[in-house]
Amino acid sequence: MNKSKKAGLLSTLFMGLGQILVNKEYIKGIIFSCIELIVLVNIKFFIKGISGLISLGEVTGYTGKNIKLNDHSIFMLIDGIIVLIICLLFIIIYIINIREAIHQGRKLDQGLESPSFKLFIRSFWDRSFPYIMSTPAFVGITFFVLLPILFGMCIAFTNYSSPDHVPPGNLVDWVGLQNLFDMIRLPMWNNTFIGIFTWTFIWAIISTASVFFGGLFVALLINSSGIKYKKLWRTIYILPYAIPSLISLLIFRNMFNGQFGPINLTLKEIGFIDSYFGIVKNNIGWLSDPTTAKITIILVNFWLGFPYFMALLTGIMTSIPHELYEAAEIDGANKFKKFKSITLPMVVISTTPLIIMSFAANFNNFNVIYFLTDGGPTGVYDPASGAGATDILITWIYKLTYDNQNYNIAALMSLLIFIIIGTFSVYNFTRTKAFKDDEF
Repeated sequence: MNKSKKAGLLSTLFMGLGQILVNKEYIKGIIFSCIELIVLVNIKFFIKGISGLISLGEVTGYTGKNIKLNDHSIFMLIDGIIVLIICLLFIIIYIINIREAIHQGRKLDQGLESPSFKLFIRSFWDRSFPYIMSTPAFVGITFFVLLPILFGMCIAFTNYSSPDHVPPGNLVDWVGLQNLFDMIRLPMWNNTFIGIFTWTFIWAIISTASVFFGGLFVALLINSSGIKYKKLWRTIYILPYAIPSLISLLIFRNMFNGQFGPINLTLKEIGFIDSYFGIVKNNIGWLSDPTTAKITIILVNFWLGFPYFMALLTGIMTSIPHELYEAAEIDGANKFKKFKSITLPMVVISTTPLIIMSFAANFNNFNVIYFLTDGGPTGVYDPASGAGATDILITWIYKLTYDNQNYNIAALMSLLIFIIIGTFSVYNFTRTKAFKDDEF
């Protein structure tokens, strides 16, 4: 048996053996061996984590003379996910250990000498510098991004909800696809989900289109040849975006207050409300009427969002070569044709990826909905669902968790949003010209 196969076999049996016994790389082999020894010493921790992930706890109350607290299903779930991540990392290191042993064994079969540990470290540093520098970020993403995502996905397949399945007083069990079946079958869930999903989709389309075309319109006005003090106008129009959105939303909430808001008070003073479409009304329910509240939200979001696209599109339009417009004028094109044939295509090509990202952001635009209307007004959907007329999926998820403690349904909603937005974004990103030309 040649040295490469022998080293690979020994390192498969126990990490580092091939490096130590065959390749004579003692320090490297000891490092690999120590990693496996650490895992073996803590094998009970790994077994407990995996078993806890499978069972989610078995002990409820006290057991005989040995007093034992309830198993906390959620802690056991988190521990189990962490164990799975560590096991995955260990498997990767184990494979690297085998590949390193075989690779160095082949060099020995060819008559080459094993490099010294110092030379190996220097070579490894040169070859793996980007990976080494990325390791802290990788670890952070794994435990602060990937772990919560996996946790939320797991909760979607449990019965973790109030009042009967909330630890530590009660255990949580795996229920598989039962939550999805309940959402499809039970009117409280399916009617609410269909209504909120429809409004969420309409909201995302209208809010994205309005801020884009609004920003484009303002950018065209500012860039017009007859406009003076362009920098001043750009500064004025960027102010809504510069002010923190939370402050703006709270101000708008007070302004659109049905009873005490300055907008209604002003309309009363000028006599508009009393003659509003010939109907006598005391107040306009800007945030209390379902239809009016949705229109108000779209208008407020337009105010907050159009400056971003205005600034972006202004920069894009200033970079369009003037020769294109001059050639169009020679051909007899008017301003509308120049806009339709030159400006709009150039702008759309450059901003399509950002439009897709804006759609995804508006699909999950928690702040505008929650801080302006709190998802209200209520009474449109089943009261037990906790949803309001202007709630979108993300605000409904927040209410399901914070107010109703229906964590399993909320997690299922989050998983559905991830699938919908992920599929939509990936599909449209890959079809954009900017993506195909590697410009984005």
